[in-house]
Amino acid sequence: MGNEVSRREILRGSAAAVAGLAFVNASAQGSTTTDKPTRLRVGIIGSGGKGWSGMQAAAAHSDIVAICDTDARERVKASLEHPRASTFGDYREMFKAMKGKMDAVVISTPDHHHAIATAIAIKQGIHCYTEKPLCRTIWESRQLAMLAKKHKVATQMGNNSTASTNMRKIAAHIRKGTFGPVKEIHVWTNRAAAYWKQGIPRPPVSAVPKEVDFELWLGPRPERPYGEGYHPFSWRGWWDFGTGALGDMGCHLLNPMHMALDISSPIAVQAETSGHNKDSFPDWAIVHYEFAANGKQPAYKLHWYDGGKKPDQALVPDFPLGPNGAIIICEKDTIFNHHEGNTKFDLVSGELIEDIEVDVSPGHMEEFIRAAMGGKPAVSNFPNYSGPMTEAVLLGNLAIWANGPRLEWDAKNMKVKGTNEYDALIKPDFRPGWSL
Repeated sequence: MGNEVSRREILRGSAAAVAGLAFVNASAQGSTTTDKPTRLRVGIIGSGGKGWSGMQAAAAHSDIVAICDTDARERVKASLEHPRASTFGDYREMFKAMKGKMDAVVISTPDHHHAIATAIAIKQGIHCYTEKPLCRTIWESRQLAMLAKKHKVATQMGNNSTASTNMRKIAAHIRKGTFGPVKEIHVWTNRAAAYWKQGIPRPPVSAVPKEVDFELWLGPRPERPYGEGYHPFSWRGWWDFGTGALGDMGCHLLNPMHMALDISSPIAVQAETSGHNKDSFPDWAIVHYEFAANGKQPAYKLHWYDGGKKPDQALVPDFPLGPNGAIIICEKDTIFNHHEGNTKFDLVSGELIEDIEVDVSPGHMEEFIRAAMGGKPAVSNFPNYSGPMTEAVLLGNLAIWANGPRLEWDAKNMKVKGTNEYDALIKPDFRPGWSL
């Protein structure tokens, strides 16, 4: 299968690509005259960590006009890169001050801020690129998809491999039935153990770093004292702020399955875990998803493994199970996905994967820029793709929380059948001053 374009090449871009995007923007404005803007005005919410790369990718084709981060160090670092941008510690204030002055935002905050920042933007008619997972809870995901559809803004979730030509090809083959119906899927990641700790007590209370506004950082979540290990990275392992290993990596590793099969509506989920205090995610988890028959695709199961757990090596004896990957067992052959980038796939039989025609992406951020300038929607837009996929990913977290019971899912009503026990995990409460 074809080689992928490197991230460096995507960011560098070509003059022709930039000119093409500019032309689309001018056309969307109803004119190609030079008095119309030909570059998006973009605000950055969360400029550290993953936010930095998102900012740089957006800057390749747009003007960064606002930067927001609760960490003053990150704001200064970003403003040195983009000195003309206005800076803020609170994105609510940024949206007030910059109203009418931004066309789009790139949101790369901790998960618990995704939905609120995104909803404010959408309601102002601002196009949204929001990092994966789209949000922290299932209800938030459903709301963002509905808002994006209602306000007709361009949207995209930051699951970059959606732009992978090789992933698009393997998904097209599965949809076509090249390898026969899917029978079973196994997906694994080395998160969290290799990157952050889970299944742990809260850290000792410590002084808040002077650069950080921890009250703003907490935002909609309940108050708690500061402790080392929340900011800037390990928030991922706490139920109040993150979505654990499944939320962090599921939108990457489950992406080929969603593109091929639409995994948006499992009928049931069940999990086994190392045990947890319902404050920090468990050290490891194995989640079993059940999917009903759909058209030519019979019922099948998808098994998720994290924290170092992996499927049986005997499923793919000639392919070492690396830190992250997937095995898709079909009726006629088995597909091995080597890593979370979704760029390298092999058939366990040793047969070559035939070429198949797909729509080739100009690049993940480029799809968003194109859509925001009036072009066709990005594949990973909220209403049709990333919103429904995020719901499925986060449903697995309900099973992890339950740790044992099989939960039957009513997707239409966003309810676990027969109980209200999980309602607060499905639809969160927000502190005063924070809402969708």
